[in-house]
Amino acid sequence: MLYPSTNELMTKVDSRYTLVVAVAKRARQLIDGNEPKVKAPSLKPVSIATHEIVEDVVTYTPAVEEKDRKVNE
Repeated sequence: MLYPSTNELMTKVDSRYTLVVAVAKRARQLIDGNEPKVKAPSLKPVSIATHEIVEDVVTYTPAVEEKDRKVNE
């Protein structure tokens, strides 16, 4: 069984696409030299990123959509 599970990760974001993007962006930051914020059992950037998300150390904030900005102008 995988840890963290996909179901557990899905409670932190609104869609699978969002999860993939959030993990990929954080993994890229780790590859580029950012320090991990949790002690993960693996040294792989994607594994570290998933642990950071499930432990709420790294969160995802959705961007404001363009159509919403036009309404507020």
